[in-house]
Amino acid sequence: MRRNEFEITDKEIIHTLLSECEYGTLSLIDNNVPYGIPLNFVWWEEGIAFHGAKEGKKIELIAQNPNASLSIVKPYSLLPSYFSETTSACPASQLYASIIMQGVITIIESNEHKASALNALMEKLQPEKRYETITAENPMYKKRIEEIMILKLIPKSISCKLKMGQNLPPERKKLLLKHLEERGTPLDLLSANAIRQLS
Repeated sequence: MRRNEFEITDKEIIHTLLSECEYGTLSLIDNNVPYGIPLNFVWWEEGIAFHGAKEGKKIELIAQNPNASLSIVKPYSLLPSYFSETTSACPASQLYASIIMQGVITIIESNEHKASALNALMEKLQPEKRYETITAENPMYKKRIEEIMILKLIPKSISCKLKMGQNLPPERKKLLLKHLEERGTPLDLLSANAIRQLS
């Protein structure tokens, strides 16, 4: 990572981001051409689990080359240039968190493991529950589990970047917080809180 001041290695922060971000973009290789697919995912058993049909371009490409990258972004506030009290456009920016994960995709074969991954995904995306727990034996789910493909990206590297004004001198950071709180959108207040937590 070029800007070391934005690098995050704290596993708790990384896992929190993975739980908060609903989707990411999976990048595969199609005859030396990048092929990106947005998908829902869950951090499960030290990897990224996702589901799909047993047929289709995604599965064909993974069979040809299981190496992949997953990009995940959590956007925070857009920072207009005038927040820096200048007429120059150059300071315009955005606060954000991002994760880039590179690794190898494997197929989850057993129905029990498939059910476990699907439950983890449901717990992430529907935390209010209100559904029957997924099991391989439940008649409600048995056929669907057999039909569905569950894949897992096993990471070889994880790079996390959190750009929340860490590079700003104290007076600039104070000014940024003032502007965010004056604009006062829910995202601005969330961003201001995140900046203070990192200070």
